[in-house]
Amino acid sequence: MIELELVKEAVRLRKARSESFLDFEYLRFSDDFKEIPRGTVLFQDTVIWGYPHIGRIFILEKGLKEQFRNPFWVEEKIDGYNVRILLQKDKVIALSRGGYICPFTTDRVDDFINFKFFEENPDLILCAEVAGPENPYIEESPPFIKEDIRFFVFDVMRKNQAGFLSHTEKMKLIEKYNLPAVTVFGKYTTDDLKTLKELLFQLNTEKREGVVFKEDSPEHRRAKYITSYANLNDIKITALNMLQLPAEYYTNRIMRIVLFMEEEGIKATQHLYSELGKAFIEGLMTAIEQFKKEHRVYRRFSCRFKTKENALALIELLHRTSRHIQVIEKELKKEGDYWRLTFDKVFLNMTGLLGHLLSGGLVFD
Repeated sequence: MIELELVKEAVRLRKARSESFLDFEYLRFSDDFKEIPRGTVLFQDTVIWGYPHIGRIFILEKGLKEQFRNPFWVEEKIDGYNVRILLQKDKVIALSRGGYICPFTTDRVDDFINFKFFEENPDLILCAEVAGPENPYIEESPPFIKEDIRFFVFDVMRKNQAGFLSHTEKMKLIEKYNLPAVTVFGKYTTDDLKTLKELLFQLNTEKREGVVFKEDSPEHRRAKYITSYANLNDIKITALNMLQLPAEYYTNRIMRIVLFMEEEGIKATQHLYSELGKAFIEGLMTAIEQFKKEHRVYRRFSCRFKTKENALALIELLHRTSRHIQVIEKELKKEGDYWRLTFDKVFLNMTGLLGHLLSGGLVFD
């Protein structure tokens, strides 16, 4: 448990905030505070620890030898958003990485997760990635998911405890309850560099995000490694709204692209130069075209809900939590067994800057 005095201090410093949503009242840590990670949630006498930060390796050979002393499992990193799924007050809910109860994920969870898991293991928490083109949060989607969304379990936690169950315990639960899970490529050591490089080259070719290394030891050391494709795709997707992101977002990804190519022995080609330039320029051209036609820069999202109430709850949550973004509901209609919600996220910073520039405004360097 977390000491009461620590909680009081976090509230006083506005590192923890009271939330009331979907008939739940709880305390959410909005920032890292001492040993408590962002996204940690307190439901009265129950603590749901936030998912910890995982460091990124830039140079595979040096990074693996520096970070790991024992064998490690290699799992696919899925391009989606992180949730923790748990049973609370007889209801299965999903918490976002930041600690909000997500109406969308909570609405759809029983389409993918066997609830018998929670009936027989009420103290356990499933950590999963939700990915697919019909999610309400991120523009990216794995190329192998053509519609809707999918869930991918990658860790299991306990209530009131930081850390995770062992790999063996996790896999037994995944098999027993037939849970959807990330691909586990196998168990390796730092001597398996050639095999790992081949695996990552293949993932890059298949336009997949990368891997997470998880040491099979009491220390549970972890690290992630991202493909060149994923870094280039990040630039392409976010260029439409690049004013919302710090410059380091882009410089880091360019560095990762070059280092991945260096390590994999991939030669720079004119095609790569063109693709990198296109990733930046195409997004900006789209933004300009949107503004000229509609006087706003935006992305449209569309997702399926089982209940109309949860769709409306998502819009409410997005209105409350979106900074520098205006959320505009476009349509909510019944479509077969689901409710189809369509909405736009208007990027206010980019909209404002283009409005200023295209009307002849000045910018001082």
